[in-house]
Amino acid sequence: MKIGVLLSGCGVYDGSEIHESVFTLLAIAENGGEALCMAPNVVQHHVINHITGDEMKDIRNVLTESARIARGKIQDVSKVNITELDALVIPGGFGTAKNHTKWAFEGPDGEIVPDVMNLIRKVNHANKPIVGLCMAPTTIAKALENSGVHAKLTVGTTEEKSPYDIEAISDGMENIGAIAQMKTVKEINIDFDNRIITAPCYMMEANIVEVKNNIEQAIKAMFKMLEG
Repeated sequence: MKIGVLLSGCGVYDGSEIHESVFTLLAIAENGGEALCMAPNVVQHHVINHITGDEMKDIRNVLTESARIARGKIQDVSKVNITELDALVIPGGFGTAKNHTKWAFEGPDGEIVPDVMNLIRKVNHANKPIVGLCMAPTTIAKALENSGVHAKLTVGTTEEKSPYDIEAISDGMENIGAIAQMKTVKEINIDFDNRIITAPCYMMEANIVEVKNNIEQAIKAMFKMLEG
């Protein structure tokens, strides 16, 4: 099975969350799959100093930065043929809300990179599974806006501690047609009708082991979905 992994840079505050990305690649391999990494060939919104949290003056490219995680083996998302993919996984990190969409700055009204939208829509239209981790469900929601697909998605729950405003993000997804679900970091949400699996991961106040386990849950569910 060939599983697309859509990255958004390298680093939690301005790209793909590295733990989530690596755990995704590991879980795919452990389940006998082959990961095909991809990213949009666009300029990164900004670069963050991950020690201080301050914005830096650097200008970086999302595809080039994502290649750090992929060990150089990566494709421009615009050149990906979805017939080569059996499923798609999108790790989280602020990059998906900054470089795939502009959700981090404009909420659900923010734009989405056309190549990212087209990829997600094509995979969904082909009835192939999609997994969204952490903040990535917002990108899925944005991609499917006005498509007639009302996906059931989770970014976490308001019932447990989170460093983010789960209620506001969930409301934002619902405003563009998704149906928000409340799940803890020990749970995943499976939308069987639309073949979309989502997991909160670091959207909740979680440690690295909990995040690893959450991703393993999601990837195992994806492979089970692929089996029939």
